[in-house]
Amino acid sequence: MNIALIIAGGSGTRMHQNIPKQFLTVDERPVIVYTLEAFQQHVEIDVIAVVCIKGWEQVLLAYANQFNITKLKHVIPGGENGQESIRNGVYELEKYYGREDIVLIHDAIRPMVSAEIISDCIVKTKKHGCAIATIPCAEAMLQTENGEVSVGTYPRDNLKRTQTPQGFPVGKICDLHRKALENGITNSVASCTLMIEMGEQVYFSAGSEKNIKLTTIEDIDIFKAFLRQKRSDWLKD
Repeated sequence: MNIALIIAGGSGTRMHQNIPKQFLTVDERPVIVYTLEAFQQHVEIDVIAVVCIKGWEQVLLAYANQFNITKLKHVIPGGENGQESIRNGVYELEKYYGREDIVLIHDAIRPMVSAEIISDCIVKTKKHGCAIATIPCAEAMLQTENGEVSVGTYPRDNLKRTQTPQGFPVGKICDLHRKALENGITNSVASCTLMIEMGEQVYFSAGSEKNIKLTTIEDIDIFKAFLRQKRSDWLKD
């Protein structure tokens, strides 16, 4: 079984909006609906679960009903940070699914995730035991100690930019979170960084420059441009 775990527990303060960014409306749909639809429409995804910011659970359920997200089976409370939100989610899934079932952990604010990215993450997770969506680093990379001046360079060919989904067997990711708590690790940036902090090997799956994370107002503008291009392609077909 393949489960999509959508992380929608953040408040999105960098957007400077009155509502969480995953619930912002873009072209008459909330951002989170675009994300849910990507997994709803994927033939290999069996179940969708959402870790939801407190107070927005009923809004999420109403949107799922309105936009026919029939695979949504679990709504789970968010945590104080990303690691806790993911931990809440995978611990809940552990109650219902087997250790070898696959969970794809995905940011609610990455609404442009493609079917190809989802498929490759599933394939690589089954092959390697984990898979992190990544893209090459195309920019020149500079090192700094104070954020104001460079102290050197770093070869970009040795770097990957991580995205989501990030895939794991349910049992493996739950065990990882338990070990992290035992070691006092409580605020790792992402599942992939938690893996590395715990001494685990990380494998890559395909990402995309279009698989953007909506963090700022400028990102919303880029998202709108991608949507216009997508609609234009549909019309041509």
